[in-house]
Amino acid sequence: MASLVAYDDSDSEAETEPAGSLNAMGQVKDTSGAARPPGQDFASGTLDVPKGGAQPIKHGSCGNPGGHHLPLAWPGRSDRGSCPSQRLQWPGKEPQVTFRTNEPSRSSLWTSHVPASHMPLAAARFKQVKLFRDFSKSSFRAQSESETVGKNGSSLQKKKCEDGVVPYTPKRLRQLPALRTETGKASEAEPQGRPAGRAPAPLCVAPRVSEFIQPYLNSHYKETTVPQKVLFYLRGHRGPVNSIQWCPVLSQSHMLLSTSMDKTFKVWNAVDSGYCLQTYSLHTEAVRAARWSPCGRRILSGGFDFGLHLTDLETGTQLFSGRSDFRITTLKFHPKDHNIFLCGGFSSEMKAWDIRTSKVMRSYKATIQQTLDILFLREGSEFLSSTDASTRDSADRTIIAWDFRTSAKISNQIFHERFTCPSLALHPREPVFLAQTNGNYLALFSTVWPYRMSRRRRYEGHKVEGYSVGCECSPGGDLLVTGSADGRVLMYSFRTASRACTLQGHTQACVGTTYHPVLPSVLATCSWGGDVKIWH
Repeated sequence: MASLVAYDDSDSEAETEPAGSLNAMGQVKDTSGAARPPGQDFASGTLDVPKGGAQPIKHGSCGNPGGHHLPLAWPGRSDRGSCPSQRLQWPGKEPQVTFRTNEPSRSSLWTSHVPASHMPLAAARFKQVKLFRDFSKSSFRAQSESETVGKNGSSLQKKKCEDGVVPYTPKRLRQLPALRTETGKASEAEPQGRPAGRAPAPLCVAPRVSEFIQPYLNSHYKETTVPQKVLFYLRGHRGPVNSIQWCPVLSQSHMLLSTSMDKTFKVWNAVDSGYCLQTYSLHTEAVRAARWSPCGRRILSGGFDFGLHLTDLETGTQLFSGRSDFRITTLKFHPKDHNIFLCGGFSSEMKAWDIRTSKVMRSYKATIQQTLDILFLREGSEFLSSTDASTRDSADRTIIAWDFRTSAKISNQIFHERFTCPSLALHPREPVFLAQTNGNYLALFSTVWPYRMSRRRRYEGHKVEGYSVGCECSPGGDLLVTGSADGRVLMYSFRTASRACTLQGHTQACVGTTYHPVLPSVLATCSWGGDVKIWH
């Protein structure tokens, strides 16, 4: 049987002739001119295939059931004259060969002269035999070009064509390995929360009260003291932290809620350990606002994805899910009916939702573009809204008072200065409220119509500079605290408007500050850099 073996090399034009060749009888002809049988080893002896059943093939042998001997190229010899091609080298480690059963077998040089119904002996015994590497890559370069690119992206780098032209690879396919590498590093750095739309795991809330909070539960709140040092440094958010809030239930007030621009909100044990109890990834965009329910077992969240979610912490299920017509920037529960909440955002309209029916029960519309904050007054019969309307030709000013039941405007001429107010805060004992202004000061207003602003007391010294910097009163009402665009935390005396303390809190803008409702000297702050600090 005649056999023809061709060795193609497209990389170099001038190539030395192979040391051995085949004659018409299928015998290998050495450089010395002596013809040897194809079943004989070049170095030591003959390799015969037994006529009986199939047996494992030894290295250096090749056979077929028909009794025909195929030409054998022995790559183990170092003598150049005994190798049919100078490029055939014995591999350093014998690779494992896996035969795919779902694809048709490719034509190979070893089976090119065997009938189509014949299966190579090595393929029939592939579980027991280790095969050495096939011929050089250049002989199969044409077949490699026709193979499709696999899903794992390992074949994105195509081999050179015979004419030396590298095929063009789209930029999208070239960036796939880099994106996979960055995603893998990010997942190893910190475990992410569950994908958006899936229910988070239940939050394991300890039934016992924190040992630090227990002594203060049955006693009258003492005078607020100024914190001196950092107790915990909470890290975990990958974006700016928008707001923070302690749990309103005093026995569970060791838990702190934080919202971030990284599409998540977290619950921390900020008193005992400083650990993150749970991460919630319910939104596909930044979470701008989230509030504890008055019962302390649910969290209402709203984000830039127009989504509203009420999550039960004990079961991890969503009790309410809605979709607003605008991006959410502020949320507030009704102080009396906890099944109703107000939401505002990038719209001239605010909406009151009923959780029981999952529908909008009332709307409040003004000639504005955005609602910055909402504050309830008089046990929920009235509320204030802070807007971005600051021009003198506008009928509505920055702060507007509304009647909750009738949706009517009580007053829209409260704050006449040309500054927006990113946040509002109610005093716990006096009938006044505070407004953070972009004029770098805190303004004091009365909660009784006509909501006059105090001209005597103005708390200034911090910077706002366009950030949504929050402000708050201490539980005793004797101190006011606010953040600053330069990262500082400032405290003022409520009576004298003098500065009581300044803390060098953060490297970036401090946008949120809140006192602990029970512990008299614990303060939580958050910054645009994504960190949360607990001061004591």
